Amino acid sequence: MKIPTSLKHKPVVVVENYENVDGRQAYKSDAKGLSLGLAQWNDRGKVDISAKVWRYTGEKWSRQSEELPMHRIIDMAILICKGKQHFQDAYRYPKLYDENNTVIDRVGLQGDAMTVEIDTDNPMIDEDIKLFSEALSRDDELMAERLHVLANLLIEMGYGHRR
Repeated sequence: MKIPTSLKHKPVVVVENYENVDGRQAYKSDAKGLSLGLAQWNDRGKVDISAKVWRYTGEKWSRQSEELPMHRIIDMAILICKGKQHFQDAYRYPKLYDENNTVIDRVGLQGDAMTVEIDTDNPMIDEDIKLFSEALSRDDELMAERLHVLANLLIEMGYGHRR
């Protein structure tokens, strides 16, 4: 299915077969494509680029299609990596986190830092963190494959070193 080019987001680089590789939803996903392009919120004279997940209901392109600025997607990737890194050693804690220090890390970005922490304001955190950990473990193969591809691409682009 072709990604539409007549809508406000203007695709430039596309993946039109995303439904075939969408994790556990592969071959049955409503996420039909991904694109990098000109953001739909562009004002006259100001051009931003964004990434978009194109979802299709079977009848029309869905309002649930998501468009994000590219830096936020990278920030999400950082958050995923920090979360995954935490859970590699979380077994050391009875509740899978340090109750005396819920901050996992502070990641420096543009003169400040993004604080990554366990959400102890969640009243169900002790149950939810166990479910999260189990799901993370179950999906390890899906995520590991993608993280290896990402790591190799970053190295090829000069953002890292091979070990």
